[in-house]
Amino acid sequence: MKSFFYYYLQTFKNIAKNQSVLTTMILSVIFYSFFYPTAYKGQHAESLPLVIVDEEQSQLSNQIITQIQKSPNVEIRAVTANFLEAQQLVQEQKADGILLLPNHLTKSIRHGENGGIGIYLSAAYFLKTKQIGVAIAESVESTLAEYADKYANISAFEPSIPIHQIPLFNTLSGYGSYIFPAVAPVIIHQTIFLGLCMLIAGYRESNWRPEPSEFWAIFAVALTIGSLGCYYLFGFTFWLYDYPRGGNFFAMLIAVPIFVACVAAMGMFLSTFLDIAERAGHVIVVSSVPLFILSGIAWPHSSMPMWISSIATALPSTHGVMLFVKLNQMGATLSQVAEHVWFLAVMTMIFLGLAYYRLRKI
Repeated sequence: MKSFFYYYLQTFKNIAKNQSVLTTMILSVIFYSFFYPTAYKGQHAESLPLVIVDEEQSQLSNQIITQIQKSPNVEIRAVTANFLEAQQLVQEQKADGILLLPNHLTKSIRHGENGGIGIYLSAAYFLKTKQIGVAIAESVESTLAEYADKYANISAFEPSIPIHQIPLFNTLSGYGSYIFPAVAPVIIHQTIFLGLCMLIAGYRESNWRPEPSEFWAIFAVALTIGSLGCYYLFGFTFWLYDYPRGGNFFAMLIAVPIFVACVAAMGMFLSTFLDIAERAGHVIVVSSVPLFILSGIAWPHSSMPMWISSIATALPSTHGVMLFVKLNQMGATLSQVAEHVWFLAVMTMIFLGLAYYRLRKI
């Protein structure tokens, strides 16, 4: 036990002496905890350019335009009677959407029809498309409801029952509160993996063979740093930027060491295949984005080809992301995330066994 604590403290000293490993395992987590949330601090896209084609130019169409101007989501770039002109602005990327207010709009509404209002949106950027669509729908719905009340005695138009969307988990419906809770486990995954690979690969350049106590001390150091990094991100950073958090706080406390242990064991095992410490950086460059895409947050596994989905479900990062999104944002119980916990626990034992064998024998 005395030798274990000696190597435990010595590993921390070695990390502090190695600027690359120190920056990767500790300082980068602090940096990313501000970098990512700050980049998406706005949460919502605002003042998106819109062109309105007002063919009727009536009192009703003017009311709709006035109501849309009040929305912070869109900015009316032009009002024209020529649809081809509006289409040209979208093609030149000077606008992201077109609202068509056709001829005979008022007459159509008074006859109980929907008026033939058209919404044309550019699909180049889905986040913008959603915000413009929501702004137009709310403004048109509000104006037509007021019109129906005002002219109820002469119009057969009855607006449909409005649908109010209430987000259950991403309560702000913001991009930052969607992306960062999923990216946070990937940050821990990559920093621990890269740091351990650099540290151990550097040791092995001088034909290093760890004692059993030293092996477990290095594992314990990675577990300590990774767990504290998770608690920092899931606690302080989520609180600072007001992200949905604390869904199942105590289950998260239990799950963090299991996830970090799996990542540390995998890093120790894969480090045995690196000839130099710098080689770990090559692995990170080509793996970070694919790991996030395969996590199922950016694109659901059910929509992926079967062979890609199978690869995704075999990755610890995928189970880590899904585990903590469910615990932190959705308030899942441990029984509901048991498949992720068991997978990470089993993979931890497998990777530890392989890492111990290769580091001691090869």
